[in-house]
Amino acid sequence: MNAIPGLADDATVIARLLEHIDGRTTDLGDETWREPVAHYRSTERFEAERVAMRRVPLAFCPSGALPQAGCWLARESAGTPLVAVRGDDRRVRVFRNACRHRGAQLVSGSGCQRAFACRFHGWTYALDGSLRHVPHEHGFPGLDKEKRGLAEVPSTETQGVVFVTQEASGEDAAASLAALPPLVPERFRLVGSRESEQPVNWKLVVEGFLEGYHIKATHPKTFYPIQYDNTNVVERFGPHNRVAFPYQSIERQRGLAPGERSADGALTYVYHLFPWAIVATFPGRIVMATLEPLAVDRVRQLAFTFTDRPEGDAEAESFLARGLDLVDAGTAEDNEVAALVQRGLGSGANEFLEFGRFESAIVHFHRRLRETLGEAA
Repeated sequence: MNAIPGLADDATVIARLLEHIDGRTTDLGDETWREPVAHYRSTERFEAERVAMRRVPLAFCPSGALPQAGCWLARESAGTPLVAVRGDDRRVRVFRNACRHRGAQLVSGSGCQRAFACRFHGWTYALDGSLRHVPHEHGFPGLDKEKRGLAEVPSTETQGVVFVTQEASGEDAAASLAALPPLVPERFRLVGSRESEQPVNWKLVVEGFLEGYHIKATHPKTFYPIQYDNTNVVERFGPHNRVAFPYQSIERQRGLAPGERSADGALTYVYHLFPWAIVATFPGRIVMATLEPLAVDRVRQLAFTFTDRPEGDAEAESFLARGLDLVDAGTAEDNEVAALVQRGLGSGANEFLEFGRFESAIVHFHRRLRETLGEAA
């Protein structure tokens, strides 16, 4: 992932990380931040966040989840049931997940089929959303099928991710996404997906991805033995963040010329796609996670795993399985700590959460969130 506009190339990031390791330093932000506890517990604030996020491009799913015509994926985005489907023209379209007759949700989960038939009365829609069949159509005099197709929302497919923008034009959304770096290259194939729920505010999940200050304390037997505590390179691109987490194997890069240095096997890049999606790189694989905030204290996470290792290679599959076990164990630790924070928010001990200069990506996230909500920063 080199030559990305607005972001440093691998060699530059590796050089900066090695300087931090030698100097026992890390990237520092220009300011600290205090985020009111009420912003994690207020139902009114939660609803305002979901409404505001319908006006910005949200990462809906990876392109690889829709590999061929007829493949679809249904989920909620900012509280709205939607379904994305790849058409015969290879274009991905995103529709409101409701029949235009009596409003029943058409599908759930994911699948691959040639049309969508409502299980209530059988109204049937083509992959492009057009209404193709109405049983006993004579009972609906004056029905204009051309105007009763599925309700489409603006969407953009770019850099391996499908984005939706419910309350803005597709042109505006595409322009705002033009500077995104490659996120899930085409050579990576989908090898698995999973869904989980946590009893926490969605912002606590996002925050856990955006700093390395917690590595030693939270992950003493998982990530810390192979990484470094509080050693990161932090970059911003638009409303988004990229945080580089080095492995101890980065030491092997010291003897290489800058042009020979590679992030693969030396570090993890965590791309935070504002507001609530994460793309993380690991040796031989990429994980994309996107959130569905369900309530002020409940969030659903959808995670998709991709690899560029050859299919059917037993050694590669064993390597990926070991890596996935490690990531799963570390993720479980993050979830446990997030739940501890959620419970602690109700103690009355704190009026705000304190974010220091080591946590500048979180500061950028909260500043952008307040701007989106129209609040004073």
